[in-house]
Amino acid sequence: MRRKSVAILIGLLVLVALTASACEVSVSTANIADAWMSSDEAGDERTAVFAQDQDFYAQVELANAPDDSTVKASWTAVDVEDTDPDLLIDEVELTAGDGQHQFSLTNDSLWPIGSYKVDLYLNGELAKTVEFEVQ
Repeated sequence: MRRKSVAILIGLLVLVALTASACEVSVSTANIADAWMSSDEAGDERTAVFAQDQDFYAQVELANAPDDSTVKASWTAVDVEDTDPDLLIDEVELTAGDGQHQFSLTNDSLWPIGSYKVDLYLNGELAKTVEFEVQ
């Protein structure tokens, strides 16, 4: 009886192993290693405070990211003068791999004074939020 149980157990283990090898399992370790706001395109001048006439630059450093990773920046006016709270300003998506990538937001007029944020999504999942102000 014991041999039969061992044989059944081995048979089940082989079946599980064959089933698992037939299925593709994809586990991504892609991540946003760093994210920051800057006053320049290159990302050298980190800041969390902007003047009303400045462009906003969100810098994103991807790590372990395949070249087909998607990153989306969702810009929001959180609490600004003469604007509804949490107003979505713009969303932009790019496809990229490892390295530093940049999103920018410009305005032909002056930015209203207040608090803003950019939500950064990696492959459809919220990965980081970077808050900043206009003074």
